[in-house]
Amino acid sequence: MARLLIRAPLALAALAAAGAALAAGPAAAADPAHGKVVFSQMCSVCHSANRNGPTLIGPPLFGVVGRPAAGVKGYAYSPAMKAAGFAWSDDKLHTYLQGPAKMLPGVRMPFAGVKNPTQLDDLVAYLDSLK
Repeated sequence: MARLLIRAPLALAALAAAGAALAAGPAAAADPAHGKVVFSQMCSVCHSANRNGPTLIGPPLFGVVGRPAAGVKGYAYSPAMKAAGFAWSDDKLHTYLQGPAKMLPGVRMPFAGVKNPTQLDDLVAYLDSLK
């Protein structure tokens, strides 16, 4: 019985730490440096991440967080993106990058989505760092 009483506080402390980590959410553990690697592998063929970067196949993504959807002047967005009516946030990017056409049917972005949750979290953290 004495052993249980000694171990109980340790178990409670471990549970509390695990609960705090879960409450902090995926972005708390995200790694923007790894997100840059993910961007390089999955996104850089179509998008620039540089300040004042060029429009490639897709619009530049520097400063995307906080920017209105379809907010790059001169880029030929799909009607679906033009009608989206929101500004990009970490949450919106997280949902969109899992499957662009699932979130906004009719978008022209031919991308199946990021399936690995860690890569997705890291990519969103990287995009959020581009300010």
